[in-house]
Amino acid sequence: MTATTTITTKPTTGQPLLEVRDLRVTYGSGASAVPAVRGIDLRVEAGQKLGIAGESGCGKSTLALALLRLLPASASLSGEILLDGEDILAMKWGRLRAVRWAGASIVFQGAMHSLNAVHRVGDQIAEPILLHKKSTAAAARKRAGELLEQVGLPAARAQAYPHELSGGQRQRVMIAMALACDPRLIVADEPTTALDVMIQAQILRLIEQLVAEQDLGLIMISHDLAVLSDTCDRLAVMYAGRVVEEGPAKQVYENARHPYGKALSAAFPRIGDLASRHAPRGLPGDPPDPAALPSGCTFHPRCPVALDSCATGDQELRDAGAGRRAACVLVAPGAVVVPVGLPVTEGAVPVAESAGPAGLPVTESAAPGTDSGRPGAEEVGSTT
Repeated sequence: MTATTTITTKPTTGQPLLEVRDLRVTYGSGASAVPAVRGIDLRVEAGQKLGIAGESGCGKSTLALALLRLLPASASLSGEILLDGEDILAMKWGRLRAVRWAGASIVFQGAMHSLNAVHRVGDQIAEPILLHKKSTAAAARKRAGELLEQVGLPAARAQAYPHELSGGQRQRVMIAMALACDPRLIVADEPTTALDVMIQAQILRLIEQLVAEQDLGLIMISHDLAVLSDTCDRLAVMYAGRVVEEGPAKQVYENARHPYGKALSAAFPRIGDLASRHAPRGLPGDPPDPAALPSGCTFHPRCPVALDSCATGDQELRDAGAGRRAACVLVAPGAVVVPVGLPVTEGAVPVAESAGPAGLPVTESAAPGTDSGRPGAEEVGSTT
């Protein structure tokens, strides 16, 4: 049986802004078919921010493009994408064009490559306004200037070409363009990639401000857990086309329950943590080829705490604490990871080797399971 992963934001009694049910995306067909997204459910309310993290190739950008049917013709989609209750996958072309920009918009990865190099940025912002709002050219230009000021740029910069702007300014233009038709949902795909730390912080604060002021729904995609934990309400971690962990953003970042989430979090050094500064951790190996996925849990070839059953049985998301879930057998009730060399108590699950966070080696200065205050391997199975 194929598992389906679910991302859920804060509970609501009404219809969600966005609801995705069992979304699957496959490139190619027949023997050459490559599954890029393998059964994802998500729910986002207005005013809520959902972060999606994972290594390159895990399906994050494919998911983002699928939400507005922006994938190439070689991609086949199944499932449902409900925006205000209307299925995007079932829309005819004319209705789909009306929904793009006006109902939901996207901030593409890499502003320099997304903007047209031979058109002034003001004209590019005005284009969707002319198309969807049926405004006059003068009204569209005025609105473009207002949008630039809204994202912290002078209205006069509307006359600039993309190459005349800095990286941070171009990213602000992309955000202004996404806001042009007053959408209810924004999908931001790596909005701070290649920006320096100061500009990155400004862009993130701007996004947060706009979401709060305009009651937008936000899906923010990044490989940087630290950025997502600081910006988003909830965080989902993707691996091989599925979500393997989800929960409150700061909790997932600071105390991930899935070994992959732990490894991603441990890769970021902590200020004041000498162990992480002198011995930065990484995850050995590469993400699996989507065309040749491993059997069972797709993470088990790289997992330092994998059990024999992980190679045969697929893992579905299961409860991992209040408002949290993880697709790992070790978060099951009563499952405890015990490093080799310690007594195995009744109900514990022994592992092959001693490990610290995410099963990574314990430093000499930290006792097993503590590692300067970070959760250890023996805590992976805890349900508290």
